[in-house]
Amino acid sequence: MGQMEFKMERTGLLEIGDVLSITEYELPNSYYYVLGRSYAMSGNYTTLQRISAKEGTVVDVKETPKGFYVTVEYKDS
Repeated sequence: MGQMEFKMERTGLLEIGDVLSITEYELPNSYYYVLGRSYAMSGNYTTLQRISAKEGTVVDVKETPKGFYVTVEYKDS
């Protein structure tokens, strides 16, 4: 099992326990991931940090001074 943190612009979109799709997008030198229907977006990850999971479960939603963050647990194959 792995975990990934996503930045969410507003609260109330997700709840703990929600199972959502994870979509990978490629940049010239890295990858990033989008959660569900663009509810939240990850930071950039290198090729060595790529995940193959296509869905994950929301395990935490928190508010910080920098915004809202969602932690998703996934099973990498």
